[in-house]
Amino acid sequence: MTRQYVNTLTDGVAVSDVYLLADKQMRANRNADLYLLAQLRDKTGLISGLMWNVAEETVSDLEPGNYVRVKGKVQLFQGNLQIILTNISRVADDSVEAEEFIPQPATDSKKNLARLSELIGTITEPSIKALMLDFLADPAIVDSFMKAPAGVKTHHSYQGGLLDHVVNLTETAVRIRDLYPKVNFDLVIAGILLHDIGKIRELEYETIFGYTDEGQLLGHLQIGCDMLQEKLLVYNQRNPLPFPQEYALRLKHMILSHHGSYEFGSPKLPMTLEAIVLNYLDNLDAKVNEFLQMMDSDPNRQSSWTPYNSRIDRKLYKGIENRGESS
Repeated sequence: MTRQYVNTLTDGVAVSDVYLLADKQMRANRNADLYLLAQLRDKTGLISGLMWNVAEETVSDLEPGNYVRVKGKVQLFQGNLQIILTNISRVADDSVEAEEFIPQPATDSKKNLARLSELIGTITEPSIKALMLDFLADPAIVDSFMKAPAGVKTHHSYQGGLLDHVVNLTETAVRIRDLYPKVNFDLVIAGILLHDIGKIRELEYETIFGYTDEGQLLGHLQIGCDMLQEKLLVYNQRNPLPFPQEYALRLKHMILSHHGSYEFGSPKLPMTLEAIVLNYLDNLDAKVNEFLQMMDSDPNRQSSWTPYNSRIDRKLYKGIENRGESS
């Protein structure tokens, strides 16, 4: 039987297949009756599954990260597909192929890593280049960097997404370098590599996407600064001249300020040219990728608009070609 991938499900289709249980919540409706809200994932996407009138003990053996067989029917509700479940049960881990359930890289991670090394090579300041190469020479960092997503749900939310995001940002920085001669693009490129490096420890991504204890307690900005400080100590032990303190401060500031505002979790606002360039480049790449994901995952292929999304307070226009019309 052909697998029913999430991205092939349509309104009204009966479902009987295995998915990864990415999240599980028991909720109560207006009448205080319990229902199950499950987030079901495979390598092509994520879909909600709802089972009404569920006794908590009947699903107590199910935990996020389990593989589950579900039966039900797909329903289009407020512009989004969901599965109304009639049955959900755990299946043995060794009975499935794990790669079928992990969102896959959009590009070749090995080629991306090689390209990132080339881009880091455009840094002209020897101390900055050497420090960045120290990060890329660390097998533990590189292995995690090639697997980590850039986000759990929003942008670049697939294995290798963090590397995709960083390469996109660096490619953009290299292209605009000549337009802003007063900006130190050696620092910008280094800041791009480092700005989300803490996510390799903030997030968990081997099976389900979520947050580690360290990630929840500290966050990737603090973790990133810690990782930078660790590499600075090693650099200063290996080299006769210490890493310039001015550069170290500016790089730490870029990590701490790259979200751009207190509202979005930055403990500091961007206060250098390099920090504000990083902030806007980061936001550009994240938002474009998020919009593309929303458009590509819209189940209503005949509509030129996506459903309203409360998180971004808007719906998105896909264009008349999505209705099969010509201009």
